[in-house]
Amino acid sequence: MSAISFDPTSGVWLLSTVRTSYAMRIDHTGAPCHLAWGPRLPLAAVGRLVPPHAGDVSSFEGRSPAGEELPVDGGARYGAPSLRVRFADGTRAFEWAHLDHRISEPAPGTTELALEFGDRHYPLAVTLHYRVHDDTDVIERWTVLRNTGREPIAVLRADSAAWTLPPRDDYRISHVTGQWSAEGLLHREPVPHGETVLTSRRGITSHHANPWLMLDAGDATEDRGEVWSAALAWSGGWHLTVQRTSDGRTAFTGGAGHDGTALPLGPGEEYTTPRFAALYTDRGFGGASRSWHAYVLAHVLPHPDETRPVLFNSWEATGFDVDETSQKELAAQAAKLGVELYVVDDGWFGGRRDDTAGLGDWAPAAERFPQGLGPLVEEVHRLGMRFGLWVEPEMVNPDSDLYRAHPEWVLHFPHRTRTELRNQLVLNFARDDVAEWAYTWLTRLVADNAIDFLKWDMNRAFSEAGWPAQEDGQDLLWTRYVLNLYGVIDRLRADHPGLRIETCSGGGGRVDLGILSRTDQAWPSDNTDAADRVTIQHGFGQIYPARVMAAWVTDVPNQLTGRSVPMRYRFHVAMAGVLAVGGDLAHWTQEELTQGAEMVARYKEVRHIVQHGTQHRLRGPVDDGPTAVQYSTQDRREVFVLVWQRAPRHGMPRPALRLAGLDPAARYRDAATGAVHHASVLTGYGITPELPAGDWSSTSLHLIRVDDEAVDDSGRSAS
Repeated sequence: MSAISFDPTSGVWLLSTVRTSYAMRIDHTGAPCHLAWGPRLPLAAVGRLVPPHAGDVSSFEGRSPAGEELPVDGGARYGAPSLRVRFADGTRAFEWAHLDHRISEPAPGTTELALEFGDRHYPLAVTLHYRVHDDTDVIERWTVLRNTGREPIAVLRADSAAWTLPPRDDYRISHVTGQWSAEGLLHREPVPHGETVLTSRRGITSHHANPWLMLDAGDATEDRGEVWSAALAWSGGWHLTVQRTSDGRTAFTGGAGHDGTALPLGPGEEYTTPRFAALYTDRGFGGASRSWHAYVLAHVLPHPDETRPVLFNSWEATGFDVDETSQKELAAQAAKLGVELYVVDDGWFGGRRDDTAGLGDWAPAAERFPQGLGPLVEEVHRLGMRFGLWVEPEMVNPDSDLYRAHPEWVLHFPHRTRTELRNQLVLNFARDDVAEWAYTWLTRLVADNAIDFLKWDMNRAFSEAGWPAQEDGQDLLWTRYVLNLYGVIDRLRADHPGLRIETCSGGGGRVDLGILSRTDQAWPSDNTDAADRVTIQHGFGQIYPARVMAAWVTDVPNQLTGRSVPMRYRFHVAMAGVLAVGGDLAHWTQEELTQGAEMVARYKEVRHIVQHGTQHRLRGPVDDGPTAVQYSTQDRREVFVLVWQRAPRHGMPRPALRLAGLDPAARYRDAATGAVHHASVLTGYGITPELPAGDWSSTSLHLIRVDDEAVDDSGRSAS
């Protein structure tokens, strides 16, 4: 059976992924109707399924809020609509008219379905798109709207997709919340009756929520149980609405935008929503996470096979006090530590001496870099490292030459205060001239200085989100801003194929599948406290793989929390992702420099497992006991385990960690001790790693599969 098939007798379309099925058909009103999403089904069986709203209902109920592929505003529908439009004569209701469908194979291993509709009277075409790949259970969906008439249409809401779940006794939602420096805090709670809305109205993905969710029937665990999950590929304002209906159904819809905005769609114009990807698994929350990780590596990241280098960032070492001499000295120390990518953070340009001035004037400060950045870049390259630079292209300080020349370039409303956050305003990237300005200086900066890496920051949310010079600008900018941002990055990468980019927005304020499709790694949080990072990284890893998670080792007491934890613990926490160092190396003792170099070398031995392997959360940060995460190579020949514990309690037993995903017939050698373990024991009974005594203890375990002949009678490796 092909990945997408159609039965003309029953009118059913069936999407088949590696382990799951998804099915729909057109109902008697012409609306696309959901049938099934779950375990694999044959097409003949799907044809016998009954649509969830097919029965008679009370006149007070109307059509069920769950069960349509894209619920519209129109008819006897009272749930959260996925599509709301206002036609030129004021009519809002939309009525489906099915026109055609197309099944295509745009690339090897990829199949797409397009369901084409129009309104029964008005000139609006709506196409629902579905895409499946032969190596994942993730289904990608998006919607295309086209104004085929001669008058404008206002799009009040245009979600990418709606998803309906099968009936279960109860449902639970998993999602993350937080704030700046406390992102990614995982919550798992019952789905209340009515509507639950997750959203960002800030113009960015936001620190406070992330556009993904997981739903289970209340009984899923890390290793087993049904989970339905979805993630939106959009880096601006967004909303996800979960509905638990009075008739016992659960569904959700989501897309770009938020309440209070409308997208103008002029004659002949077309709008394509961002991708809203989703999956079903019966392998629990861990199974859902591993499916997402594999999908991001296979179908999202531009360079998934690359191994990310060990990075040093200058921010916590120097702050704004950046000059050529001190940076060369710091780079020399970083190279001795084993760093492979040296990044100069804020303070290198214009009149930037603190956060009150200089943003927008992107030329090296003459008194700090009298010959420009060239000599520093050359020295970093001579030391065997790549060179990176911090930029914040979307921002401007009022105290800058750029703002004095172009005050009209920022988001603003007439006769309203221009609110400053962090002493800066937001440049209106929806304007083509602003986007072109940003692209021009960025591509010149990279080319003229042989820059290998950009840390692209964005340190505040929108306010006064207006565009007075543009008709309907206050509605248009929310979408066009993000599309122009994507366009600048895409053009920049096309100009410089070797350039790599980290997405950052005051930490984790812009992490999503949309920005990750054009960047190489993400900064999860400005909070580098290792103890806090265990929880932040736990939430981050629910959807996003270790391959994209930048993690720094910084000095103690921590600049943000004032907490002091051992260097070993800080390194072990940062080794769970893309390792980086951010401390002031000039003040490290010789003992710290030696230990740091040893830990960097240790990470390089195992980073292929961490960055490209399969991740299992062996024990989450749920109590005073240890937290542990495991990584395994795809061929299961190598395993790497990290364990952290805050404060062990005397007399409390240490839990055995049962490893996962090993070859049950194999034996594994501990790379540090030479001890050999049977996989059946490691997975069935577990292992209790030895943790150093005291608070903030941590350890790692590297296991390598050995052949029978490589083990002597004592159970130790013969080598």
